[in-house]
Amino acid sequence: MSSIDDTDRRILNRIQSDFPITESPFAAIGDELGLSENEVIARVRRLRKNGIIRRIGGNFSPEKLGYVSTLCAGRVPPEKLEHFAEVVNSYPGVTHNYLRANTFNVWFTFIAPSRESITESLAEISEKTGISDILNLPATDVYKIRAHFNL
Repeated sequence: MSSIDDTDRRILNRIQSDFPITESPFAAIGDELGLSENEVIARVRRLRKNGIIRRIGGNFSPEKLGYVSTLCAGRVPPEKLEHFAEVVNSYPGVTHNYLRANTFNVWFTFIAPSRESITESLAEISEKTGISDILNLPATDVYKIRAHFNL
């Protein structure tokens, strides 16, 4: 991992929460931190390229938008991992997936307009990949935490 300086830390602390919803959010951040818009953009690009920033995007509560979400887990043999992940990632409702050291080794979250839609998509994934052992674990209670890392 490449090193970060104090200015990078200030930018990272600022962009984690309450990202400005404005036409020029990086200019607004720059104004707050005493930097130019171009410097903020250049630093964010570098931090992303170097893997320090994984993604910048909004977090929404699916249920407040009329959607449902579920956690899924697939039992995928090593030789099928890449294809399985590629198929899963092709669905716009999949927010992320990751490997776990478990019998069910590929876990992913799925957001869709209905439970039926998720069930249909999981059946398609199974058909396309040949993986039939996919758990659908809809949430019974939702707990949201605010993860903010003070750098």
